[in-house]
Amino acid sequence: MSRYQSINPYNNENFASFDNPTSEKIDETINLAYSLYKKWRHESPNTRAEILAKIAENLIKHEDEMAKMMTMEMGKLLSESKEEVELCANICNYYAKNGVKMLEPEKLDSDLGNAYYLKQATGVVLACEPWNFPLYQVIRVFSPNFVVGNPIILKHAHNVPSSAMLIEKIIKRAGAPEGSLLNLFPSYEQLAEIIRDPRIQGVALTGSERGGSAVAEEAGKNLKKSTMELGGNDAFIVLDDADPQILKNVLKDARTYNDGQVCTSSKRIIVVKPRYDEVLHELKNVFSNLKAGNPLKPDTTLPPMNSQKAKEKLEAQVEKAIASGAKIFYQYPKIDSKGAFFRPLILTDIDKNNPVFDQELFGPVAEVFCVQDEDEAIALANDSNYGLGSSVISSDIKHAQEVASKIETGMTVINGRWITSGELPFGGVKKSGYGRELSKLGMMAFVNEHLVIDVTKNNQ
Repeated sequence: MSRYQSINPYNNENFASFDNPTSEKIDETINLAYSLYKKWRHESPNTRAEILAKIAENLIKHEDEMAKMMTMEMGKLLSESKEEVELCANICNYYAKNGVKMLEPEKLDSDLGNAYYLKQATGVVLACEPWNFPLYQVIRVFSPNFVVGNPIILKHAHNVPSSAMLIEKIIKRAGAPEGSLLNLFPSYEQLAEIIRDPRIQGVALTGSERGGSAVAEEAGKNLKKSTMELGGNDAFIVLDDADPQILKNVLKDARTYNDGQVCTSSKRIIVVKPRYDEVLHELKNVFSNLKAGNPLKPDTTLPPMNSQKAKEKLEAQVEKAIASGAKIFYQYPKIDSKGAFFRPLILTDIDKNNPVFDQELFGPVAEVFCVQDEDEAIALANDSNYGLGSSVISSDIKHAQEVASKIETGMTVINGRWITSGELPFGGVKKSGYGRELSKLGMMAFVNEHLVIDVTKNNQ
């Protein structure tokens, strides 16, 4: 039996544990969600859109409670946790306002008859979500599917079960019908059984490449549609005409937000030679001014990582990188704490033979590369098995857009780091996954485009 545990990474104290469900509980949960799907098939999405607006209100009402729970379970700064709750309320409001219109039938031009396609629910969707954004990762799948009429069964990460329980409670207390979002704590073997269940019609996963591969394989074997948002090794390209103030503002948290534990964090900072020293020293200034401490306290700017295991994994990766020739430009001083703190550092001189060259370093590590020109920057950005997000820093916006178009990635931000909102599609290419969440694209992820065509005139 694999237990789900709430362990505060600031002090490594366990404050809650949950066992795997019984087979009877799993069957009961799937049946409840499936029954709701069958009921929703005969109802207008307008009512669900109205309820989603109330869910947004309830998230704000419980912002402090939700934020504190996320910080206690995975260590992020309390201010960042509150931002996450507010972001999720905005996503709910976006789909509450726009979702019904997105589901209107789409007319098709055809000489064969009056043709259109309906946008209909497909059934229960299993959402497998990670710990780094305990609420956001859930809401960006739940919100559009709630309006569509696809109930969600949530399998959250092993280290944020209390957040998962609270999310379910907040949604239910806002007036969502029983079965709209149901939380389960399955083992990996039970997860495979859930995917195989014929009442499950789709699987959405955000997580590691290894986890995504296993879940996608199980979904594929059972002909279940899936979307995968996996890891990233995002390039942050600094061109020679980058505005110094914009560059400084963006570097301020490009590699430290959420303690660097963001799949779209700026992990590979690729700088043309004339700006290389400037970037190194600006990053050093950012890292050296961080203040380690309790993430619940407002003056803390460097929280612990999400777990001791994650800290040790990152330490091992860095040790291998250094043993293979990488150099430490700067490392944060030792932190006197029993928590899962990782000392932020800046690595340079990483060549293609280094084992971390195409690995994701999930934490406050900046890998800085010096290139001769823009063409080399683009080539290096694309020299990766990942393709999730990227940034281009330049004063010439039109040219930055041209550079962006040459990067093999799902998302590019010009003169900024990672950004997300309800109206912006989220997703990647290559080993960063497939499919999109959020925006209209996310709304259509698990929709049946049902063709209807009237050919009466052709048969009279």
